[in-house]
Amino acid sequence: MVKVDFYNHIGHFAAAAEVFCKALFFGGVTRRFPTLKFAFLECGVGWACSLYHDLIGHWEKRNLRAVREHLDPARVDRALFVDLVKRYGDARALARIDEIEARDSLFIARYPERAEDLDEWAACRIDSVDDIRDLFVPNFYFGCEAGDRTARWAFDHRLNPGGARLKAIFSSDVGHWDVTDCRAVLAEADELVANGFLSRDDFRSFVFEYPLELHAGMNPAFFAGTAIEDAVAQALARRERRVG
Repeated sequence: MVKVDFYNHIGHFAAAAEVFCKALFFGGVTRRFPTLKFAFLECGVGWACSLYHDLIGHWEKRNLRAVREHLDPARVDRALFVDLVKRYGDARALARIDEIEARDSLFIARYPERAEDLDEWAACRIDSVDDIRDLFVPNFYFGCEAGDRTARWAFDHRLNPGGARLKAIFSSDVGHWDVTDCRAVLAEADELVANGFLSRDDFRSFVFEYPLELHAGMNPAFFAGTAIEDAVAQALARRERRVG
């Protein structure tokens, strides 16, 4: 009998992948190396969709301009604050009004802050939401099992900020012991289309276009000598014509 620790297994790879993905993004790796691609396998794409949305949300409220405008303690009107405490504070606040009035630490950081420490987006040089999309979407690929319905979220450009389509790729552990019938894996993947979760064009991206980008985008000869060599060559030629 095989014993599986499901508590550690569920979400384990995704948690590790998210930490690594955040480090690459905030460290400015995709800014400095725009053609370098990364694939996160065995963890689906749901976490990546959530991370992408979180990045957008944090940027909108915590970019450098917003921090300086809304979170700088030096901008607090000290006199007004003390006046409001005197007028509306309860007995506990009023008992400490002299302390409140005298303590600069309520309004000014204990240690002077350096401008470079305030901008947590400095390494990736983010100036807009579009910058986040353009430094996140093209570089990261997310391996999904055949029946991973979170792929639908990845392809939903209406839901994802900036009209983004995250690059979910078919990456089944077909050889693993827990695949009960390896003949059913591809059919299960096609159920994403049959059940209306992906369009045929989405599915082509899922199983062909995005894996092609991932590998042949850095090494055009990656698929040489394989059964899909001709199909890859045709796809690359079409891309060249579109770019040209």
